[in-house]
Amino acid sequence: MRRIIRMLLWNIIALPVIWCRLCYRAAHNEKYSIENQWEFIKYMVRRANKGGRVTILSTGTENIPEKDGFIYFPNHQGLYDVIAIMEASTKPFGAVAKKEVRNVPLLKQVFACTNSFIIDRENIREGLKTIMQIAKAIEGGRNYCIFPEGTRSGERNVVREFKGGSFKAAIMSKCAIVPVALIDSNMPFDSKTTKPVTVQVHFLLPIYYEEYEGLKSTEIAKIVRERIVEKIEAQTSSIKNATVDKPISV
Repeated sequence: MRRIIRMLLWNIIALPVIWCRLCYRAAHNEKYSIENQWEFIKYMVRRANKGGRVTILSTGTENIPEKDGFIYFPNHQGLYDVIAIMEASTKPFGAVAKKEVRNVPLLKQVFACTNSFIIDRENIREGLKTIMQIAKAIEGGRNYCIFPEGTRSGERNVVREFKGGSFKAAIMSKCAIVPVALIDSNMPFDSKTTKPVTVQVHFLLPIYYEEYEGLKSTEIAKIVRERIVEKIEAQTSSIKNATVDKPISV
């Protein structure tokens, strides 16, 4: 919360104009191209990160498919996750969010501008209908971000089990799956500090339909999770090793 307040205060002069522009764009989404809306959202994200003293370190952008119509599947640490991916991604994408956040100010407008989907996880019939709509949108060239853990872990670099149902839209659309490893993404919003923080976003090698065809959704979930965990463990262990004091020779 402290960092959010810092972001708002740092942008206090421009905030009213940005908010009005965002609301107008959300209400008239049909007037703007996907690329134009995306550039505006990225502009907002960059201003927020600068004000909040958050640096995004991204790798693997060359792994993002050139052809649109894919899904990012990241681990889910905290409220900041989507913002980190938005700054790092070279391609526009929408989110798939739970119904509880559909009317939250700012999120509601961003969801509208990015053609995001709201899914009701408690209503199986409506949830399946939404998944089919997502799959159709992907077939039409849209990109999306789905958090297969279903909810935030709330713990630094801890990855919970991935739910197989999260991959149904990918299976239906036969799209590329892009695992995304987030490191320290809980620090900006879920910690009390406002000190400068670096969030890592690693886009891993995509998994194309030919590679997961015939696999169960739970099997796909396990593969994606293992790759993300492996990347997080490799990065965090290298950081720890780099900060260990070397013995002083006498």
